[in-house]
Amino acid sequence: MEQGAARERTTETPSPASPPADAGDGEPTDPAGTPDARSARVPGQARSGETGGGAEPASVGPPYARGEHTHAGPAGLVPRTVRRHSVRGQVLEALRTALVGGELVPGEVYSAPALAERFGVSATPVREAMQRLAVEGAVEVVPNRGFRVTERTPRELAELAEIRALIEVPVMLRLARTVPAARWAELRPLAEATATAAARGDRAHYAEADRAFHRAVLSLAGNQQLLAVADDLHRRSQWPLISAPAVSHGVLVADAAEHTALLDALIAQDLTVVRTLVREHFTGSEC
Repeated sequence: MEQGAARERTTETPSPASPPADAGDGEPTDPAGTPDARSARVPGQARSGETGGGAEPASVGPPYARGEHTHAGPAGLVPRTVRRHSVRGQVLEALRTALVGGELVPGEVYSAPALAERFGVSATPVREAMQRLAVEGAVEVVPNRGFRVTERTPRELAELAEIRALIEVPVMLRLARTVPAARWAELRPLAEATATAAARGDRAHYAEADRAFHRAVLSLAGNQQLLAVADDLHRRSQWPLISAPAVSHGVLVADAAEHTALLDALIAQDLTVVRTLVREHFTGSEC
C-alpha cells in the first residue's frame, strides 16, 4: 500500500491482500488524501488535455503513445456521491456502472489520478478499484499511462454466453424439480425490478437488477462457489462492445419479460420451457 493511502482518513481498513496501489499505472499517489467533506460529487467531463497524473498541472498531460489518446475523465460521467466509508468499494461500483452504461469508452485509456479527482478522493482507492476491474477483464493496465477499457468482441460474448448456459441450465432444471412453487413466487419482485429498469431504458440499473435476479435463482442451489463463478461470468458479459449500438428500449423490455416467463415455467416445472428460455436468454441478450 503506498504512503498516500496512510493519509486517507477513511473508516476502511486496507486488506493485506490488496494489490500495491502503484502496481497498475505507475503514477504517484495523490498526497492530499480524501477530502474532509463526508461526501464528494463526481464531476462530468474532464478538462481538455487533463490527465491528473504526477505533480504537473491538471491541464498538462503526459506524452502520448503513438496512436493513443489518454482520457482524463469519461465524457458524460453522471455525478454520484461517494461516502467516506468503504471508499474503494463505492468507487469500484461507480466505475462498474460507468462501464456498463458506456461512460467509460472501450479502447480508451484513463488516468487513475484524474479519475480520483473526479470522485474527490485520493488516487489509491481508484487504482485498487481499477486493479479489481483488471482481474475481472474489464480493463487492462497500460504502464505509466493508466488503464485501458477492454475492447470486447462478439466472439468473446458468445463464448461467455455458452459457458453460462453450460453452468446454469442444468442447475435450473434441477431446481425446477425440487424447489416449491412458493419459493419461486418470492422472486417476483426481483423480476419486476428488471422490468421497471427496462421500461425506463436504464441500462446500468437494469444490469444490476438482472444480476440480482440470477443470483437469487442460483442461490437456491446452496452452492456458494457456483454463485461466485456464475456472477463473475454474468458481469463480464455485461461489458459493452466497442462497436455495439446502444441497446434499444425494446431489447431491454423483451429481456426483462423473459425473467417473468422463466419464473412461470419454474413454478409449473415445465423443464422444456425452462431449458429453452435460459438458453435463449443468454444467447439472445446483450445485457
